[in-house]
Amino acid sequence: MVSNYTNKERRRIMAKEVKLDDEKKMGAVSGIKNILFRIIAVFAANGLGVIGAGAIVGIDTLSAVILAGTLGVATVVEKLARGFIDDGRLSIEEINSAFNSVDKKAEK
Repeated sequence: MVSNYTNKERRRIMAKEVKLDDEKKMGAVSGIKNILFRIIAVFAANGLGVIGAGAIVGIDTLSAVILAGTLGVATVVEKLARGFIDDGRLSIEEINSAFNSVDKKAEK
């Protein structure tokens, strides 16, 4: 099939496609920063969610917060590790999926 595009136009189109693919990727530093801040948010969200529950069962508040936060973080880290083991990379979709798994209010 003969294309109506010149070589210059083909290169411009290919450059746009590559740029779109690169925009979907996250840099290493920004990716690590994103993950660390989101892990802190998971710890806070899970920890603060059990303040009342700890008092009901007789666990002091600080221990309940630390336990719940640590369990939430462990769940996320496990899912991130499994995603990394799969192909040696973490895509944005894998990262979002790992964090959405502990967010009970995320849309399923």
